[in-house]
Amino acid sequence: MDLVEILPGQLHMLRFPIGQAYLWRDTNGSLTLIDAGHITSTPSIEQAIRSLGHVPDRLDRIVLTHCHRDHIGAAEELAGRRGAHVLAHRLEAPVIRGEQPVPEPVLLDWEIPLYEHGLTVPEAPPTRVDIEVQDGDVLPFGDGAVVVHSPGHTPGSIGIHLPRHGVLFTGDCIAGVGQVMLGVFNVDHEQARASFRRLAALAPAVACFGHGDPLTKDTATVLQAAAAPEPLLP
Repeated sequence: MDLVEILPGQLHMLRFPIGQAYLWRDTNGSLTLIDAGHITSTPSIEQAIRSLGHVPDRLDRIVLTHCHRDHIGAAEELAGRRGAHVLAHRLEAPVIRGEQPVPEPVLLDWEIPLYEHGLTVPEAPPTRVDIEVQDGDVLPFGDGAVVVHSPGHTPGSIGIHLPRHGVLFTGDCIAGVGQVMLGVFNVDHEQARASFRRLAALAPAVACFGHGDPLTKDTATVLQAAAAPEPLLP
């Protein structure tokens, strides 16, 4: 795992072999984890928290952007160890709890080998969701973190917007691998594109993706250009 500072003292990225998570620290010491890596990520996340000098038992919440195994795997163990609340969209919560199956994506031809590689990540255990959220909810971190329902990757995918800090966590709706682009493995491609445009319209200064390096320069311009509809052929 690599620990990458994005905003000094506030925001760090935890990069795993597949996927990543983010730690947000408020000025009062409250710590929020956005996504939780796969099931074997717990020691790396614990190490990251200790290396940042946080009180060992001060993980207040884990916000899950969607139900995929590389985003929720360590959440159950971490929440149990640290007493953190787990939050997810109400449509995603039954899947995360193991009550419903993970929705199958509609794969494009070029996505098939990538998807098969992703299945090498261990399956996530059933994970509790303490708080079910929906579009527009304001969460108690980041001076008011706004839930942005962004379906398409999965039905209950969410972004998290910190408007007072200009930070946006996109989950897997948007990717930054090589270039900023629509995320892969979507259950509904048109819905995902609409969600991309909605997230881009928030015009953040910093965009944190589920896969790929965060965007910290000309962020709003780059997102809006990448989200623009493809031109119609003459």
